[in-house]
Amino acid sequence: MFVKRSIALLLAGVAAAALGGGAAQAQTPAAQLTTAGTRIDNTASVTYSVNGTSQSIQSTTASFVVDKKVNFTVVTAQTGPTVVNLGDQNVVTTFQVTNLTNDVQDFLLDPDQQNISLGLFPGSDNFDVTSLRAYVDSNGNGRYDAGVDTQTYIDELAPDASATVFIVGNVPNQAGARYAYNSLHVIAAAGGQANAQGAVLIGTDLNLAGADNIVDIVFADDDSDGALLGDIARNGQGRAYSGWHVAVNNVALSVTKSARVLADGLGSANPKAIPGATVEYCLLVRNATLTTGATGVTLADVIPGHTTYVPGSISIGTPGALGVCNINGSVEDDDDNDSAETDGYTAAFDGIAKKVTVNLASVSGGGSVAASFKVTID
Repeated sequence: MFVKRSIALLLAGVAAAALGGGAAQAQTPAAQLTTAGTRIDNTASVTYSVNGTSQSIQSTTASFVVDKKVNFTVVTAQTGPTVVNLGDQNVVTTFQVTNLTNDVQDFLLDPDQQNISLGLFPGSDNFDVTSLRAYVDSNGNGRYDAGVDTQTYIDELAPDASATVFIVGNVPNQAGARYAYNSLHVIAAAGGQANAQGAVLIGTDLNLAGADNIVDIVFADDDSDGALLGDIARNGQGRAYSGWHVAVNNVALSVTKSARVLADGLGSANPKAIPGATVEYCLLVRNATLTTGATGVTLADVIPGHTTYVPGSISIGTPGALGVCNINGSVEDDDDNDSAETDGYTAAFDGIAKKVTVNLASVSGGGSVAASFKVTID
């Protein structure tokens, strides 16, 4: 049920809350409550005397079973939204579900995205993550482990026990994305059979008299989200909210350009910039922001007058040292047809505009890339 919630749904919740809501009550630890289904028998006795002889008799036995008082909480288990970057995969928001029922319970998980901003964060909701899903923290380490945390419902949660739940999604490469709100909708379900998802609990009609030998289902859960209006009390369901925030929209990217004369045609040990000499230009790109990469990095360089581009001289790779532009550089072709390129870099030389274009695709956080090309002096 990965649905976007609408204002209409929330307004419906307002009306229902007005009918069913109530003041929060102090909670007795669920483990101290009599377990649902417990049979309670009671028999009275009567003693009397007849002509000085004492007698006693027993009453019939009055019996009933303890009903199920379904109660639980759903809360956000983090402060503020999760900070993400465009294109991040498996980004997480974290919640906690606590069983306050006098019995072992299953809980079904229904993650939602919100299209209203709720006022939880400074900015408004303006994007949705993709591939939204919810998983239980199976190994209890408080961290989402892809491939490990795969349980999609809470199984056999004991009274007073809590489970951590992650809502997981992928951040789209959507320019201008800032905030995405989400919520975890939790539904109480029948427990009692491990490794099997229980059926959604149906509350007993409270207008009917209790049956002595049947465990009635009585919803006693409070409104989990309070003033946010997406949840109502006494319905066996709860909801809490969180979200993701694309906080960084720029990085400390720098480009340093240098030139060195490789050869002057005279075999000089220290070649000079004379006509006919070959000069290498080096463009060093550094991303000083450690936590965030830059994508779509493109360099454009019009070769200067009085020089001629050396065909096939574009090279891209790891920055070198001692005057060497790059090491293990890949030699790029000069045309715009990049179908044969497999190293992640592409480049071209426009002979009319006299312009070199280099596409680096991305420069990781704290990373650097160096691109070089050559010209001859006319």
